[in-house]
Amino acid sequence: MAIEKVKAFLAERGMADRIMEFDVSSATVELAAQAVGVEPARIAKTLSFHVGDRVALVVAAGDERINNPKFKAQFHTKAKMLKAEEAEPLIGHAVGGVCPFAVNDGCDVYLDVSLRRFATVFPACGSSNSAIELTPSELETLCQPCTWVDVCSNPSQVK
Repeated sequence: MAIEKVKAFLAERGMADRIMEFDVSSATVELAAQAVGVEPARIAKTLSFHVGDRVALVVAAGDERINNPKFKAQFHTKAKMLKAEEAEPLIGHAVGGVCPFAVNDGCDVYLDVSLRRFATVFPACGSSNSAIELTPSELETLCQPCTWVDVCSNPSQVK
């Protein structure tokens, strides 16, 4: 199971005890926010895209949307999300539990600047009922190698 891979990954970094597992689903931003008890924006959702022969995992604040012109400028291709059935074989995590930790080779991790609005955010941990609370700096450290990007837009937020 993917959560076991993530637990091992985080255990190697002394953080496995910070994983939260819920009796309810956290597979969507809204469900994760309810399970954790925070506003949806603080859920760090991981979106997956085809970029050439690789997968780009973009971790963004839960209230953000991909801005297609920004995405194209960053990645030099149109934003094309993976199909649900492609997630597990290509990333190593199924839809609902996709996270930027313990991913398969061929995945590149990008952190959207929208995450920097918060002291802590909550990405999934490889299952549809898990999360971990991390500062953006901790997230960056755990996701190495990764790159900060600005590929989202949210009309209600001024950056």
